[in-house]
Amino acid sequence: MAFFLAPAARFRAALTALILVSAPAALLHAAGATETAAPSATTVNVVAAENFYGDMAKQIGGSHVSVTSIMSDPNVDPHEYESSVDDGRAIAGSQLVIENGSGYDDWMDKLLAASPSGSRIVLTGFDLAVTKLPENEHVWYNPDNAEAIAKAIGVALSKLDPADGAYFDHTLQVFVGSLDQIRQKMAEIKARYANTPVGLTETIYLYQALPMGLDVLTPFEFQKAIAEGNDPPADAAVTAESQVTGKQIKVLIYNEQTITPITTKLQGEAKAEGIPVFPVTETMPQDLHYQTWMMAQLNELERLLGG
Repeated sequence: MAFFLAPAARFRAALTALILVSAPAALLHAAGATETAAPSATTVNVVAAENFYGDMAKQIGGSHVSVTSIMSDPNVDPHEYESSVDDGRAIAGSQLVIENGSGYDDWMDKLLAASPSGSRIVLTGFDLAVTKLPENEHVWYNPDNAEAIAKAIGVALSKLDPADGAYFDHTLQVFVGSLDQIRQKMAEIKARYANTPVGLTETIYLYQALPMGLDVLTPFEFQKAIAEGNDPPADAAVTAESQVTGKQIKVLIYNEQTITPITTKLQGEAKAEGIPVFPVTETMPQDLHYQTWMMAQLNELERLLGG
């Protein structure tokens, strides 16, 4: 079961402050561009399994959509989430559903099966992703995947609400353009810190660590086991620990929504050795947009790598 440590909560608050101070004005404008959408008689009911997909739908749909995001609490392990009656009601009234798929949110498939609709559009992020890593369903961490998923959302909204198609085309382009800030920051980190050895407690951050050229030393078997809620193989655990205690890594990156006694021990050992510990989340903090969430984490990682 996931739980939070106080330092992680303070770190997330710091990230919020960091992005509000340092994010490019154009990015912040893009993230909130849909809030001034013109009133419309048509409102598309959207249900997103995860709030980062819901945020994409809000940015593209503006006042022409009503979005319910089921997974919106960074304190909850998405892998352990159990759907509720309210979730079922939301699905029953939905016209567009966005889920991640690939086993990440199987509870959504059960909700959809319990409330079939021939007119409902269902988008699956993993299926739409243009870049997929082996045994890694966290596709939204790659900006190219985010772009592909956003484009599918725009097409779906235009199909459900053709009268506002031109509006959706415009806001989609704004969203896609804003992703360039993420790509640029990743390119900057790669240019300065490629081949820097880092540790990962699980697989989620591979979608950014690998494109940035970071040298991930943690055994994949360790990362995969933690991501799936299992104990890692003993030899992989020993290797991951020795990489920390031997100061072989520059930063320890951990998913604070899948914390276990093993990862908590790694964090403690990293801090004891003076190795920066960098938390990331699967669920988007509620006070951020997708772009500002990604940028805040990248800015903090860049700071720690240069520490």
